[in-house]
Order: sequence, then structure tokens, then C-alpha cells
Amino acid sequence: MKPINELDCVALTCDVPEHGLMRGDVGTAVLVHGEGVAYEVEFVGYDGHTVALLTLERAQLRTLEPRDIPHARELAAA
Repeated sequence: MKPINELDCVALTCDVPEHGLMRGDVGTAVLVHGEGVAYEVEFVGYDGHTVALLTLERAQLRTLEPRDIPHARELAAA
């Protein structure tokens, strides 16, 4: 498993329904806790507004890979 550093783009490996996020949604790691046990990850819409800023465990994230493709979906109303 590749390490995640601050400002790396990451993808969710699971849904986070309480924040309207789904597996595969992409965010940016803005803070690394400890030795990579957990991360503060910011999810931003294309309009530039923060959708969520969450503390997530390593198992909930993966690094982006060269074969990944961007995807757009409409965020459900909260």
C-alpha cells in the first residue's frame, strides 16, 4: 500500500452516507495523523466549496492510480 502524504489526492474505498459521499469520491489529504493511522481529507465540489472535511482511517482511503478516470455525479441534497 502506497503511503499517503499531505496534499495527495485520494479516493474513498467505502461510502460515507452521513456526508453524502460514495466509494470512489476524490478528496485531498490535508493533514496526516500520527504515522498515517488517520487523515484529514477535504472533499470539494467543482464550484470550489468544501463538501466535507473528515477524519478518515487509512482503510477508508486509497491513493489514485494512473488508470483511474475522473467521474462527475450530483451530490444529493443534505
